[in-house]
Amino acid sequence: MKLTTKIALAGAAVLLPLVVGRAAPVAENWENHCQKCHGADGKGQTKSGKKLQVKDYTDAAVQAEMTDEHIIKIIADGAVDKNGKERMKGYKDELSEQEIKDFVAFIRAFKA
Repeated sequence: MKLTTKIALAGAAVLLPLVVGRAAPVAENWENHCQKCHGADGKGQTKSGKKLQVKDYTDAAVQAEMTDEHIIKIIADGAVDKNGKERMKGYKDELSEQEIKDFVAFIRAFKA
């Protein structure tokens, strides 16, 4: 019985980081790359977000106008204003394709 418990605990110790690791990267990536402008809550009410006039991701109308493909493209390639000035840098060189795709569901979850 004690050996079984030790094996179960060892298995849990190996699997727990894998399960937790799947949920953490997108939130961690948001905090590291996006939160400064878009805010922890996705409303864009940070100093930088207000200056850049970023969209409020909690707004259903804003969410409706963004396709998943558009979100992926902006995160990967970045965004420029109508004068060609960079508004947001692209992250395709820093984030994996899967990490970028994970942002879609993360951003969608802000919708009120």
